[in-house]
Amino acid sequence: MTGGVNLRAVAAIYNFEMARALRTVMQSVISPVLSTSLYFVVFGAAIGQRMNEIDGVPYGAFIVPGLIMLSLLTQSVANASFGIYFPRFAGTIYEVLSAPVSYLEIVIAYVGAAATKSIVIGLIILATASLFTPLSIQHPFWMMGFLVLTAVTFSLFGFIIGVWADGFEQLQVIPLLIITPLTFLGGSFYSIDMLPPFWRTLSLFNPVVYLVSGFRWSFYGKADVNVEISLAMTLAFLLVCLVAIRWIFKTGYRLKP
Repeated sequence: MTGGVNLRAVAAIYNFEMARALRTVMQSVISPVLSTSLYFVVFGAAIGQRMNEIDGVPYGAFIVPGLIMLSLLTQSVANASFGIYFPRFAGTIYEVLSAPVSYLEIVIAYVGAAATKSIVIGLIILATASLFTPLSIQHPFWMMGFLVLTAVTFSLFGFIIGVWADGFEQLQVIPLLIITPLTFLGGSFYSIDMLPPFWRTLSLFNPVVYLVSGFRWSFYGKADVNVEISLAMTLAFLLVCLVAIRWIFKTGYRLKP
């Protein structure tokens, strides 16, 4: 016990979740990296040859932050939602809840493991993308900051989905029908400045726009939205997720029989 946090308990749950990922490397790591590489080949190589630079950045390099963010969002939600749903499905969550482990420690362990896996995948995709196109990272500190903050935020969101879901089908509903479409429409493969005024204004209601814009700024110093606004929007969503999780544990929503 250190500083009020049972680090041994956190490490036990965290290591279990990381070990599960290592047992399914094909699904956890190789599959999303291959999928993103195919996106890059199609959009970067095929379409990029027919497009000019965007804001002075070659199209192949321009889409790299968006591809990383696409994978980061989907993997963070998937890892965290399945991580907490499976103990609920198997009934082992009651053993965790009855153990001398606080709610904070449970969240740190599950969300930390999900975020770690997503960050590792994001960095692997970044390294893979560098094989296809020259990359420059003008603000590496902010790049890692946005990477970690986004992974943690959407892992918290995935944790909420994992608690809410009644079945494996519901685990896929929000990632497939909401997260992925919002990412595609969030400027991952284009600048929203290229859109007509009406659609550009409408895009500003898409929260993913701020994530992609801030992350792209860390690479090339260019953004569709002011980087301070992007950071504020991400922190605001993080706060909303924390409030929701606090309510879940306070009320026992779908965690207690």
